Formats: sequence, structure tokens, C-alpha cells
Amino acid sequence: MSPSSGTSDTPRPSRSGWDPRDPTLTTPRPDKRPGRRPHRVRRALRTLFGLLLLGTLLLAGAFAAGYLLVEIPPANAAALAQSNVYLYRDGSPLARDGEVNRENVRLDQVPLTVRRAVLAAEDRDFHASRAVDPKAMVRAAWNTVTGKGRQSGSTITQQYVKNYYLGQEQTLTRKAKEFFIAIKLGREKSKDEIFEGYLNTSYFGRNAYGVQAAARAYYGKDVELLDTAEGAYLASLLKAPSAYDVTTHPENRAKAVARWNYVLDGMVTEGWLGRADRAAARFPAPQTARPATALSGQRGYLVQAVEEYLTDHGIVDEKTLAGGGFRITTTLEPAKQDALVQAVEDQVISRLDPARAPADRNVRVGAAAVEPATGRVLALYGGIDYTQQYVNNATRRDYQVGSTFKPFVFTAAVQSGAQTQQGLPITPYTLYDGTNRRPVEGWNGTPYDPANEDDASYGEIAVGAATDLSVNAVYAQMAVDVGPADVRRTAIALGVPHSTPDLTASPSIALGPATASVLDMTAAYATLAAHGRHGTYTLVSSVTKGGQEIALPGGTARQAVSREAADTTTAILRSVVETGTGTAAQTAGRPAAGKTGTAEDDKAAWFAGYTPELATVVALMGQDPESGRQEPLYGALGLPRVSGGGPPAAIWGQFTRNALAGTAPKDFDLRLMPGAEKMPEVPPVPDGTEEEKEEKAAEEKAAEAAEEEAYVTGEAGPGAASRSPQPPHAGPRQ
Repeated sequence: MSPSSGTSDTPRPSRSGWDPRDPTLTTPRPDKRPGRRPHRVRRALRTLFGLLLLGTLLLAGAFAAGYLLVEIPPANAAALAQSNVYLYRDGSPLARDGEVNRENVRLDQVPLTVRRAVLAAEDRDFHASRAVDPKAMVRAAWNTVTGKGRQSGSTITQQYVKNYYLGQEQTLTRKAKEFFIAIKLGREKSKDEIFEGYLNTSYFGRNAYGVQAAARAYYGKDVELLDTAEGAYLASLLKAPSAYDVTTHPENRAKAVARWNYVLDGMVTEGWLGRADRAAARFPAPQTARPATALSGQRGYLVQAVEEYLTDHGIVDEKTLAGGGFRITTTLEPAKQDALVQAVEDQVISRLDPARAPADRNVRVGAAAVEPATGRVLALYGGIDYTQQYVNNATRRDYQVGSTFKPFVFTAAVQSGAQTQQGLPITPYTLYDGTNRRPVEGWNGTPYDPANEDDASYGEIAVGAATDLSVNAVYAQMAVDVGPADVRRTAIALGVPHSTPDLTASPSIALGPATASVLDMTAAYATLAAHGRHGTYTLVSSVTKGGQEIALPGGTARQAVSREAADTTTAILRSVVETGTGTAAQTAGRPAAGKTGTAEDDKAAWFAGYTPELATVVALMGQDPESGRQEPLYGALGLPRVSGGGPPAAIWGQFTRNALAGTAPKDFDLRLMPGAEKMPEVPPVPDGTEEEKEEKAAEEKAAEAAEEEAYVTGEAGPGAASRSPQPPHAGPRQ
């Protein structure tokens, strides 16, 4: 066979590294063959690199376009600041906030320590850093997105741009403009020029724009005269101007002092303040605010409450609001507002006479009214006059609510189906031991044995009657039976803010050491009046700026507690008004439910009550007008003691009667828990203290002796009733 035939039987020598293919094996797909994977990886890397390069080019192009297109604009309108207009619900004028307080100063007029305090608070690397800090901006955006709170990633340069050239709106467009303007400004102006502009445009609260206006507003002096401690406090205000004003919000003093300490410690860290000077620094309490006369009377309190509502609910940023130009329609009704002011005037203000009763100079009044069906705030009373007493008594959170908290304990008991230590369900008829100083049972914490008012003992007493008489021993034990944590959760569900000071889950929670505001308590009682449905109260019905409507949060109501829990609480609170400590509220002339309360050492007296249509809370508070210290109300209004059933209930009754005049009285439509269909009509009479018991026994013994003598002399016995009056009936004893 020729060599070319290709049929030789001689085996072909194998090439090195090559083996004949096994015909029984499947031929691998091209992409599965060895050596192909590196090609895929390289291709993917090339694609990724191309995308990164493209993204970089796009970003560079966008940056270049933004830098070229965004010009430094003239000063914005907010930098010149306008007034805000406030309207009642019906559109009638309520108030217009005053003229803007602004006075520019040169940087060299601001003491070096004050400048450094501002840098320690806001941007410690200002002089060494660039105009913008991209890392800080990304970090702030990430913290906001992940729920760690809205944070600022802005340098002082960016904040100055926002204050002077743009505005406070939280939009991507505004942030982009701020970014490019800050870069240009950083190239065109010196650090000192930018810092001077920042100090003159920043908002410090009290309607003060700029550090000079702030120095006058808070310390009554020019900025040149500020010391280090005062400068550190003003620097602290930049983070939250109104919240850290310790005269407006004394309940936030601890937070304000903590921020002040942070500023001073930062100055030490940066080497701007010696440790000895830091140790010697004392918190410099600012002077009492002097608001514009345009906000005199109740107008200032109403505007202040509305502004806090707008900023606390994230509707408008505080600095943006301070810039002005807003038209704000509130939920307040002028007729009801006038009725509330008149009731306070008639029942308290007109009766104050400091010359006769020195305690009268300490009397403060706060009140609020909420419509249960809608959560709208219809009226507020903040104090005698905003230009005289700056702190708003309707919204402050520094006075104990006392026994007005007790209904929340009973509501929690019904809501959770709680039982006594003996395993009995808690109803209005459940019997408790009302003995004075009785230690609570079932509590593993510090022993607790609360005193009843006037150290009165009541023995075995039903829950309904114990509510009428506000028996501390009963309610402290009930709080343990329910569980203090459940009581706290129920109060929060009803409307008491979770951040309320001294809202602690312990047996004492029942006696009201918490310092909720009058408005907070009104919102909670409105929930009871609304059969347990709670919607966050609202003070604002609409907000516009430049003709544009600003979105408001939704007012969706939810069932905070069961209807049976709320309505059964209402039933026992009706008894408080009918036969208990709140009978003065009967002057409203319509079905009502309510509860009296007294703070520790009688520093405040409360009445919280409601009809089906209106929930109102009134508090009298004792405060020294000079020192601001809380004082007892003993002797005020010519009374040995001011109780919740006195002037507060009288104000409540007059206001409710006049506010609802012209409407037919409406009865409560109650759905009670099983076994609560009929409430006790007459509360038991307390046994009294041991001394009172001895005096009573002596009186009874003397009366018996006199009766025996009268019988012997013929002045008693059959027919004697027509000749001699009988002693009054003391009522049953339990």
C-alpha cells in the first residue's frame, strides 16, 4: 500500500502531551473547555473598568457643568427675613410675628473665645478644611436614610451659603446648588470673610439673627462683652435654638447644659481653652426673653405653640420658619379662645391680690381644649401675658400631673384584664385596702407605702369610690397588680409622650410624678372621650408660602385602647364629677367626666375633664417670678390650700359651659366592661387620722351624754324633735 493511502497499520507516534480522545466521551462545549474561564474574567473586568471610566467621565462632566452653570446668587429673601402671618381656623387674624432682630458686626468685634466656641460646636477644622466635605455629606445622607436621624454634613461655608444665598429646604436641588456655590465662594472669599458672614446670618432663636442680636437677646450686652461661658452657650443654640433656650423650655435644661459642656470640652481638645479655665466655667443662665409687643397677651403663647408644632412634626425647619413668609391657618377657634381667657380671668386672675396674699404673685395658669372627634386644638391659655411671662404654661413639661394620671392606671387594668393579688378581676366594684401608708404587695423593688391625702385611711373601699376620693394606697397597689410597665405603655398609647420626664415604670407612677404638659394631658383625656381612639393632636390646618401649599402629616386615628377600657374609665370619672372631688365642674351644666390632681408639696393643682364634645385640662402652678423656682400654692387666692377641685375645676366648668353654649347637652354613649353597669352613687367617708378618730369619738361621747341629760330634763324623747334640731347625718362609714 502506498504511503499516501492513509491505511497503514503502523501506529502513529503520539505527540508529547497529547492523548487520543476516548470516543465514548462527550465533546465538551467551547465555554466549558479548560482555559476559557480566565478569558471570561478578563472580559468582565474590562466591562467593569469601562463602566467605571464612563461613570467617572459623567461625574466629571456633571461637576464641570454644575460649576460653570451655578452662579453665586444675590442674598435670598430669608436673609432679609419676612414676617409670618397666623390665622384662626375661620381665617380671621391671630398674629403677625414681629420685626426681625438683626445687626451685623465685624469679625474682630467678636471675642476670640466666642469665635472658637462656635467652631468647637459646628466645624473644628474650618480653617484647615475645604469649603465642602463630601465624606461628611455622604455620611449624613446615609445616617438619614438608615434612620439614625437627620444629620448635617455641611461645613460652615455650606451653612453660610444656605443661610445667606439659598434657604433651609431639604431638597436635592438645593443641596446641589449649595455644593457648587460653596466651592466657588471658597475660592473667591477668605475664611475670615466667610466666617464673619456665617456669624451674622445664623439664627440663634428669640428672633435673633446673628451673634450680636443673640448677645443682646440672651445676655443684654454687646457681643464684645461676652465671656467664654456665654459664648459657648450661644454656640450651643446653633444646633437647636428654641429647644436649648432654657427659659422657654426649662425641661430641656439638662440637654442644653450637656451641649454647652460639649462645646467647652471641644475647645479644650483643640487647645483653645485651658483645663483650669474649663474647670472654673459655670453655666451662664440667660436672661428672661423679652418678646415683641406685637405678641402680647395670649398671641405670643399661641404663636409659640404653633411654631413648636410645625418644627417638632418636621413640617417646616426652624430656621426656614424663622426666615418668614409663611401664612399659617391654625385650628384655634376665636370664640372658644376668648371663652377660655375669660374663664381664667374670672376664676383666678381677677382674684389675685399679692398685697393680701403673697403667694398670689406665684400663681400661673395653663389650659388647653381639644376636640376629641378630630384631635384639633381649639383653645390654649399660656399665661398672664407673653411679654410678662415668657414660658408657655400650656406646653411646658416640668410640673407633676398628680392624680390626673390615675385614670390611666384603671384603663390599663381593664385593657389588660388585670387581677388583684387575690386573683380577682379589677372592676369599678373591686375592693382594695385604702389604709394610709399601706405597703404595696407583689413588688420586688424598693418597698413603697404611699400616704393618702391628709393621711386619711379608708379601710376596704371599692375602686370607683377610691377614684372619687383619689386614694393613693389603692392606686399604687393597682399599678403593681396591672404592672407598672403596662401602665406606662397605656399612658403613652393614650397620648402622653414617651419622652415625658419621670414617666417611670414603678408603683409611684400611679400618683403622677410624671411632668407631662397641660396639652399632653388634654390629648390623653381626649382619647378617653373618643372611646379609646387616639389621633395625634393638631394645631395647624394649612400652611402656605408664596401661594404654595405645604404638606401636613396625616391625622389618621387608631384604637389606642379598647372601647370598653376607655368607656369604663369614663364611667368612674363621671362619678368624680357627680359625687367626688370634682363637683365644682358641675357648673358646666352638662354630663361630664373628670379627675382632680395635686403635685407634690402642692406646687400645682389640676383638673382634667371632658364632655363627649370637648376635652379640657386646667392647671394652676406655683412659680417664683424672680428665681423661676417652683413654689407651693398654700395661701394663694385666699385659700389655705389650692386643690384641683377648686379654681381649676371652676375654670373648667365656666369655660365648658360657655364654649358649648348654644348646643344641646349630649350624654355619653358608653360600652362598659362586664360587671360595671351600675356605679356607686355615694362615696364612703374616710376614717381619718388617729387624732381625727379620737376627736370624733370624744364628740360622739359628749353628744350621747348631752342626749341623756336632755332626755332626763324632758328636752328629748317622744315629741322632742319638734322642739330641738337633730345633729346632721354623717353618712355611712366604710
